[in-house]
Amino acid sequence: MARIIETATGPVEKAAEVDPVTLDLIENGLRNARYEMDEVLFRTALSPGIREQHDEFPLIADPSGKMVVGQFGLSVPDFLDGFDDTIEEGDVLLTSDPYACGAAISHANDWLVVMPIYHEGRIVGWASMFGHMSDVGGKTPCSMPTDARTIYEEGVVIPPFKLYRRGELNEDALRIILNQVRMPDWNRADLNGLVAACRTAGRRVVEMCERFGTGTYLAALDALLQRNYDAMKVLLTTVFEEGKTLSFTDYVDDDGLGNGPFELKMSLTRTGEKVHIDFTGSSPQAAGPVNYYINENLTRMFFGIYMITVADPQILWNDGFYPLVEVTIPEGSYWKPKHPASLNGRNHGIGRVFDLFGGLLGQTNPALLNAAGFSSSPHFMYSGHYTTGERAGEWFQLYSIGFGGIPGRPLGDGPDGHSLWPSFVNIPCEYLESYYPLRIEKWETVADTGGPGLHRGGNGVDVAYVFEEPGEIAIHDDRWLTYPWGVNGGKPGARGTKWIERADGTREVLPSKCHGVPVQPGDVLHFVTWGGGGWGDPLERDPELVALEVRRGLVTEDGARRYGVVVDDEGQLDRGATEALRTEMRSQREGELPVFDMGPPLEEILANCEAETGLPAPKRPTW
Repeated sequence: MARIIETATGPVEKAAEVDPVTLDLIENGLRNARYEMDEVLFRTALSPGIREQHDEFPLIADPSGKMVVGQFGLSVPDFLDGFDDTIEEGDVLLTSDPYACGAAISHANDWLVVMPIYHEGRIVGWASMFGHMSDVGGKTPCSMPTDARTIYEEGVVIPPFKLYRRGELNEDALRIILNQVRMPDWNRADLNGLVAACRTAGRRVVEMCERFGTGTYLAALDALLQRNYDAMKVLLTTVFEEGKTLSFTDYVDDDGLGNGPFELKMSLTRTGEKVHIDFTGSSPQAAGPVNYYINENLTRMFFGIYMITVADPQILWNDGFYPLVEVTIPEGSYWKPKHPASLNGRNHGIGRVFDLFGGLLGQTNPALLNAAGFSSSPHFMYSGHYTTGERAGEWFQLYSIGFGGIPGRPLGDGPDGHSLWPSFVNIPCEYLESYYPLRIEKWETVADTGGPGLHRGGNGVDVAYVFEEPGEIAIHDDRWLTYPWGVNGGKPGARGTKWIERADGTREVLPSKCHGVPVQPGDVLHFVTWGGGGWGDPLERDPELVALEVRRGLVTEDGARRYGVVVDDEGQLDRGATEALRTEMRSQREGELPVFDMGPPLEEILANCEAETGLPAPKRPTW
């Protein structure tokens, strides 16, 4: 465990009480500092994954490491528990090893920077940030081999160490690290941006300590954490029934090695003021790289984020509520694999966590339930050497995150073609076409891929990449087999699919997880993502809205009939035919509408897999 060295003598006397105005100023100062961290990194990074898509996560914590403001992911206390060295003023710590930091990060592509914030010789907080490096070496470009069985195949794994010791850069260590990667200039720039962002946060915290006094600043952090604790305590007792255990199960379709689906089970029980989240019953760890190594604190964080976002989004989430949530994660499971299990494709599990929380919450109050949706971050990678022109022989490498359908929600439709993470944005087509040898033939939503409902699930997208240089591509995706489920009578969204139209006219369906796929000039990859599930009875949706969406190309004429809506050849509503169709569809229903519509039973899905998807069914994993 880290040993903190402070030069100040005696504890800081915290203010007994912080007045509301001062508390509001400090809270917003922290919030602004967190966003300033983002901007510093975006303006410094070179990789498109961070610079353009914003695949990074900042945090500002109190002296004990509790997050007071931040984004999803990482845990400073878990990092410090695994850091066996002193911590002094001017130190900047770095790691990319999930197993050495208690899963504060979850795969080796994430480089995590942790920095103590000192003021007048003592630690007054922590700044931390991690970003996804587009390449960290290993057997494949972008360092995400879909057939990896151990983390050693996934690139350089950096143990926790001092990148800066008392302000001095460890240049030898950095030189060794950068010698392992394919794009060292990118990694150096992205890492410098992470450090600069943390130092920016440190300056802002020190400024607040000097403005308000250290005691007042620290007391304000305690107040913000306590406020979150109090709010969550009310939410938990309001939403979850005392003593009742809720359970929900979803799946990751396959592990890249032909095994699947993997069962992901979560249970929740409230006892008094506390809830217990239990992953017991989930599949053991996968042979392939889809394991999601999540620790107990991150589980608490994700649960709190979901609860607050759905039930009371005005609350600024932080770590204050952690004592209210107990977590059990079985060793050797999908959620806590044993070293050296491969981890690079853990993005599917991250998304499923939110689907599992949604399934649990919805059982207590269906009105608050979201459907399943864009439960992953699909990755597309393209690399090779230019063969013509002034850049002949030069290496190019693209890592990008795909978008898709967001689930239908109590408050409205799921957005079309959006990201699971609210801060992520697309890489502009103009950027891709300017910096890479490819052309975007189309980037459009796919009609009818969103599940029908009173509130429609968001449509997935079809991005058609036309390759202009020979190279190889890789894909990480899921929901090609199981369906994004609908809720409260809503129907499931469509599954995703990927295929290449070769320049010679042949068509090749690709697995959802593959790498090293050769492409030639003129080949076209169709990267089609899945849609979000629908929310509520489709027959209650405004028929005029459905007709409008037909005219806009979001729903087809046949798709409109799933809502009981009939339109003419010009997309105009036929009211009489619509009323008749809806009456007929209601008369054919048996019983009440289901709370969850998961699609066909799993065994039926597996039996029909090849006929429906063009891919062989995965084999049920055995251990």
